[in-house]
Amino acid sequence: MDNKRFQKKDNGFICGHCGKAVEPLGFTSRNHCPFCLWSCHLDELPGDRASDCGGLMEPVFAEPDPKKGYIMHHRCTKCGALRRNRAAYGPNVKIQPDDLRKIIALTGRHD
Repeated sequence: MDNKRFQKKDNGFICGHCGKAVEPLGFTSRNHCPFCLWSCHLDELPGDRASDCGGLMEPVFAEPDPKKGYIMHHRCTKCGALRRNRAAYGPNVKIQPDDLRKIIALTGRHD
């Protein structure tokens, strides 16, 4: 049985919150919109797309991590689940980088 904690599922999608077209990241799974930072509750483990919830996930706060950059925390508006996700920005992100100003604004919030 395969117990990998991360599964790469890098597909484009239309954001359920702002309606913008989001392109695949190209090197890892993109799970949130780079424009509004909202996500959709699709995963139980990163990239597995095993959740039946499907609720929109609001970005509630972000924290800087010296090795991973910013880590965003999303809360599902349907079931309340809380998930962490690495922000996608910087020189390695060539396609639709996350809005760094919005990420930084989230660092002032705490849940």
